[in-house]
Amino acid sequence: MATEAHSEGSGLVFHPMDQFIIKPLFGEGPIQWYTITNATLWMALAVIAIIAVMVLGTSRRAVVPGRSQSIGELAYGFVYKMVEDVTGKDGVVFFPYVMTLFMFIVMANFLGLLPLSFTTTSHFAVTVVLAMFVFLTVTIVGFIKNGTHFLALFWVSSAPLALRPVLAIIELISYFVRPVSHSIRLAGNVMAGHAVIKVFAGFAAITVISPVSVVAITAMYGLEVLVAFIQAYVFTILTCVYLKDALHPGH
Repeated sequence: MATEAHSEGSGLVFHPMDQFIIKPLFGEGPIQWYTITNATLWMALAVIAIIAVMVLGTSRRAVVPGRSQSIGELAYGFVYKMVEDVTGKDGVVFFPYVMTLFMFIVMANFLGLLPLSFTTTSHFAVTVVLAMFVFLTVTIVGFIKNGTHFLALFWVSSAPLALRPVLAIIELISYFVRPVSHSIRLAGNVMAGHAVIKVFAGFAAITVISPVSVVAITAMYGLEVLVAFIQAYVFTILTCVYLKDALHPGH
């Protein structure tokens, strides 16, 4: 039926998930681990954008900052204060890592809003890797800094003694679920917003509802600009919370 509708030129056939397909950048054929894809390109562009803002944009530092320097300084101050407020003075040493995470995610999210772009953070292959690095970093730091005392994170000493073993199991499961929820939250929200925009765009070709569709696309696009920043913020602040647990497991 879908094929027939398309052949009749009804304009109702569209595939909102096609925008998330990973394709080879050069030629066709199966994708190998070394294949340069559209995802590779847009991740590289995100890195270039970060360098342009944080390195080139602040290379000529002035008392009265220009636009690029202002953006770089605002991002630096925003993330630094977040790390310091959540993790404490001990966590400032992890600021470069947290700053890198935030800048990569926010740049990838914003680049994904450009026409004909590819949103790398909509793929679990990207967000799972980011979340697993956070999980491994927190776990390793927790044991190196606290030794076996890090296990106090799972033992709720303030609870009644009879409930502590049950709560310990719940806390242990919750701890290992962290990278799953951490990655799904980012990829799921980004993917859902882009898919909704594509659905509204598919209806824009229908004359009767075209004005409504254009208004809906505009509203959703504005929301996605907000979501692009919020999701980077949420991923980053959760990283800070997890680092706090590693640095101060008894708190």
